[in-house]
Amino acid sequence: MTRFFLAAALGLAALSVAVPAPPGVPDLRDPPKTKSAEPTPEPLPVKVERNIEFDTIDKFPLLLDVARPKEGGPFPCVVMFHGGAWRGGSRKDLSVGDKLKDDTYTPSVIERVAARGYVAVSASYRLAPKHQFPAQIQDARAAVRFLRAKAKDYAIDRDRIGAAGFSAGGHLALLLGLADKVEGWDAGGNTDHSSRVQCVVDFFGPADLSLYATSPGLEDSFMVPVFGKGVKTDPAIYKKASPITYVTKAAPPVLMLHGTFDLIVPVIHSENLQKKLKDAGATAELITVRGEGHGWSGPVLERTTNDALKFLDTHLKGKK
Repeated sequence: MTRFFLAAALGLAALSVAVPAPPGVPDLRDPPKTKSAEPTPEPLPVKVERNIEFDTIDKFPLLLDVARPKEGGPFPCVVMFHGGAWRGGSRKDLSVGDKLKDDTYTPSVIERVAARGYVAVSASYRLAPKHQFPAQIQDARAAVRFLRAKAKDYAIDRDRIGAAGFSAGGHLALLLGLADKVEGWDAGGNTDHSSRVQCVVDFFGPADLSLYATSPGLEDSFMVPVFGKGVKTDPAIYKKASPITYVTKAAPPVLMLHGTFDLIVPVIHSENLQKKLKDAGATAELITVRGEGHGWSGPVLERTTNDALKFLDTHLKGKK
């Protein structure tokens, strides 16, 4: 789990400085002065199924890995998407733990989530530049439809599915939550099932791609290989691909977690999205991590992971 966050999704590191959070935004950095009175639930035994083909699009097989409690169900489901600038990374970043010196592995991200009473899924998606946008969101939507179609097979409650992602994967999770019927975004099978999700957890994902028009270095390196053109050359595709475009009052609850010194996806992405969601009357929470860049580790990682799980418990399990 730590490996993925240290990789910072785009494979880049940022320096740390003390930057205050905006007023009214929770800010994490220093350990809490008092321990939470709420005990951590006892982890459930889990089982993992790997290399499940959920669709084939343009002759490209798409796979996912599933972790779920060994007994019981149906359970709420969280489908997760890795980072990597839409060009790199792997679903295994979230479904395979860190290798230890004795050749064993720590629990992966999906195993840790499943141990809290979820069916946790890490889904692959086609990567740029060979597969340009909207291939990535087509695959993400296909994964959700597959999980609904096969809900009984994997002990999933098809009415309680959330999406989570990191960096580029956070962007896809946001699009799943905010954009419903968009022309050209549905490919593959199970089209009689919905790709909507009931809540979203976004770790430092870009929400407004038009902001990269003022960052030519990042635009040329990360945006053009995915979207084909620059922001100023074809603003329409960047608007269509931006989660902030699709904000309405009907948006599902969204939790964003973002470092205040993120040089790759500046925190303004999440600040602007939270404001627009709240102004529309939707539920949106933003937790900033003071001084952290594009990813973090250690105690702060543990706390933000727990914040994400509490959010999922609230909106997928009805816990207060």
